[in-house]
Amino acid sequence: MPQKDLYSLLEVDRNASAEDIKKSYRKLAMKYHPDKNPGDKKAEDTFKELTSAYEILSDPEKRQNYDRFGFAGNQQGGGPSGFEGFGGFRQRPGGFGSGNADDSFQDIFGDLFGDVFGAKRSQSGRKQKRRGADLRYTINLSLEEAASGTEKIISYLHNKEGSEVSNKLSVKIPAGVNQGQRLKLSGKGDQPAGATAGDLYVVINLVEHQLFKREKDDLLIDVPISYLDAILGAEVEVPTLSGRLLVKAPAGTHSGQILRVKGRGFPKAGGFESGDMLVKLHVDTPQNLSTEEKNLIQELKKFSKDTPQVKIFQEKLKSLNREKK
Repeated sequence: MPQKDLYSLLEVDRNASAEDIKKSYRKLAMKYHPDKNPGDKKAEDTFKELTSAYEILSDPEKRQNYDRFGFAGNQQGGGPSGFEGFGGFRQRPGGFGSGNADDSFQDIFGDLFGDVFGAKRSQSGRKQKRRGADLRYTINLSLEEAASGTEKIISYLHNKEGSEVSNKLSVKIPAGVNQGQRLKLSGKGDQPAGATAGDLYVVINLVEHQLFKREKDDLLIDVPISYLDAILGAEVEVPTLSGRLLVKAPAGTHSGQILRVKGRGFPKAGGFESGDMLVKLHVDTPQNLSTEEKNLIQELKKFSKDTPQVKIFQEKLKSLNREKK
């Protein structure tokens, strides 16, 4: 028997979008679903063909293979047709079950028919009450709030028994949450009539901090120090997420030097340990000196020697010049 064109089966053209294919499949599958046509073998066979066609055309890679090579592009285990690898349907007592059908059919069936027939069937063949949609709520947190943990009141709209209602919840944010982390609130999503409630997912968005940058559990901060403190060494006051501390900048500090302060970074998940704070020092050179200051520096210059980095650079430059000769 000649194989049927998958696009013709789903009553769409070859340029149809994924959404158009899904809509057409939903309409046809509702029409031929075995639960709506009990005992009708032809309807059951048509439903299998429709589902197999959708399984291929809803997958971008499989659809591309089919468009280029026909049924041969998606054969599984050397099967003679594009439907061969999608077997496993079984008629079960009380309705049409999935038997050993693969996971892709389970996803398609649950997605398209969970809200069409008012229930979906488990792998054991028993009906399960359909479930409302999950919802997403993005909550903005400062770095300090994320580090210490906090509690936020959120308000959102959701479906309750067919009506849009407002809900207000208190959400506890644990210490150490990360950017993009999701907190699941079970049963706080949509709940259409006759369905169990979906879940609410609270997604963490960390607001950019004015001073700190976060790298995993470490905190980075850029701190300017005067050129005199860099030469002589000094204690520098540095802010943290939980107060302030003094950091010792050694004599001869160079710009870009990083000091590590153990345990003063961002708390790890659960808040039991913390990363480190990385203090990057920047030598702040004055631009407008008084005449007296300039004279003092000129006197100092008479006694100064090359600084370490200048000395290394000069030696590299001499070596490069020797190689050119």
